[in-house]
Amino acid sequence: MKILVTATNYSKYCRAGKNILEEAGCEVIENPYGRPCTFEELKDIIVDIDAVVAGVDTWNEEVFRLAPKLKVMARFGVGVDNIDLEAAKAHGIIVCNSPGINSSAVAEQTVTLMLSLLRQVPEMNAAVRRGEWPRPMFHELKSRVVGFLGFGAIARNVAQRLQAFMPEMIAHDKFPNQEAADSFGVRLVSQEEVIKNSDIISIHLPAADETKHLINRDVIKQMKKGVLIVNTARGSIVNEEDVADAFKDGIIGGFATDVFEREPVDTKGALFGFDHYIATPHAAAETYENCETTSIVTARAVLAALRGQEPENRLV
Repeated sequence: MKILVTATNYSKYCRAGKNILEEAGCEVIENPYGRPCTFEELKDIIVDIDAVVAGVDTWNEEVFRLAPKLKVMARFGVGVDNIDLEAAKAHGIIVCNSPGINSSAVAEQTVTLMLSLLRQVPEMNAAVRRGEWPRPMFHELKSRVVGFLGFGAIARNVAQRLQAFMPEMIAHDKFPNQEAADSFGVRLVSQEEVIKNSDIISIHLPAADETKHLINRDVIKQMKKGVLIVNTARGSIVNEEDVADAFKDGIIGGFATDVFEREPVDTKGALFGFDHYIATPHAAAETYENCETTSIVTARAVLAALRGQEPENRLV
């Protein structure tokens, strides 16, 4: 069996999962580009592939029709907005994901970005390197209201870590879990209350039609002046042009994101003209611990499906 792995750095950081596949007699073909594969790069190899451990490449009808042997895809992560599930189902392709595994890693990145915005860490570092000695003033987290848009596993991990800083925390979730909220001292409120009352907004929503450009010009106008926004969810949720305009208008005090509308990001975009903009390269889940565990889970899912067994975390 030939297994294509489009997740990056597989041999380097995912040895445990690769060993499982190779010990089962599979040939593992890895992504050599260090980034998501394009259609042109996939089309010549996918014809002979039995299974895929997928990164964030685009998988749709155009690709599936060139893959007659493809039986199963295991997403190296949680979000599957890059995979056309209906098209996969039509071609008889099983699709699985890896929920919950990267929650700790992404939560740590979220808190890092939050504190970096609040304490202006990138700007101060750059200033000192220029020989300057600025004396900025900051708010402490204990005086801030942190609002979560979405309160799933990652947001709960963030709330758990923020408890030590003692902010007021509020959250909105489509499927509210009162017990989880209570355990972390989070008050469940409406989406409108999170938007209007938060000093810091942390986005933890899936990519979907209903969340596309949820953070837009009209919604931003409802936010507190100087609001800080952190996005470690999906780039499609934020209208980047509207955020840039809000910077110009002095509404937003800072925006930190690990995800973008288009990846890799265009550094000529308007947001890169603002000091209080922090961009990281979709790296929140890139930890040794997450990569090892996810590699094992995806390898086992692939082998189960190829053996005619029911894989864990099957979506279609």
